[in-house]
Amino acid sequence: MDKVGRKQRPELLSQQVTGARYFFLNLAPTRGARVGPALGGRELCNPDYRIIRATYAYDGLEYVAEGAGWVELDGRRHPLGSGAVFAYGRATRCEIQTDPARPLVKYFVCLTGGAAAKRLARAGVAPGTLQLLTAHAELRGLFEELIHEGQRPGRLALELCAVRLELLLLKIEEHIRAGARGEDPARERFLRCKALIEERAEKLVTLEEIAAAAGLEVSSVCRLFRRYHDCSPYQHLLRRKMTLAAEHLVENGGLVKEAAQRIGFADPYHFSRCFKAVHGVAPRDLLRYRRPG
Repeated sequence: MDKVGRKQRPELLSQQVTGARYFFLNLAPTRGARVGPALGGRELCNPDYRIIRATYAYDGLEYVAEGAGWVELDGRRHPLGSGAVFAYGRATRCEIQTDPARPLVKYFVCLTGGAAAKRLARAGVAPGTLQLLTAHAELRGLFEELIHEGQRPGRLALELCAVRLELLLLKIEEHIRAGARGEDPARERFLRCKALIEERAEKLVTLEEIAAAAGLEVSSVCRLFRRYHDCSPYQHLLRRKMTLAAEHLVENGGLVKEAAQRIGFADPYHFSRCFKAVHGVAPRDLLRYRRPG
């Protein structure tokens, strides 16, 4: 967790991170507030990352996407690696340290509401416990969507993020139960590949690049998408690119060719045809919905 300025309660966030993305929604909830997100984000830990807390302002949930390290929750130490999900309560003594050679990339969300600890326990990650998920690539995308909604202005942001949080908790519960029944390696490969497309969509261009990023053969990627998805891997990449382009046009405006270049299209006319095929409107038509500011 990173610094946010003195007026935003810097004790909430660590300064030992880089490339962090955060959202802040409801840092001072009213009494009796339902379970919901207060703040959250994604952090790339510095090699010297280490935090020690005896108490915290919120119940929290963290997910390790990459890297290694360890966490100690109320005196019990657990190794951290890709797929680790753990939670802490306000009175949980928590210590986290990264492996300097493999810095942690982790996501977190802090929960409000008197029933937050019970909701985490129902998801299978009670405060003070850790679960190691074998199939977890989907969680990265869910956290990214939560951050995206949390950073967007508007009166519905809190409600949208509350729904995203509930979906995230349900998915964690589903993965924990699936792990107890036995993992599905093929589905995990598909989810990992899908997450890579969503995360690197701006830079990926070809099916061969998708396969290389996932460490798979092109034919394997195509089989996985036929089995687990409703479109091909290239179609999924194209949809993701056009979603990013639409977000850019609505939030930032600018020229259509700038949006095209941002997602790897050198030809703005080709970009416009693909955009309309996906969204049903031309990119210029979407500019009328640009957010004021």
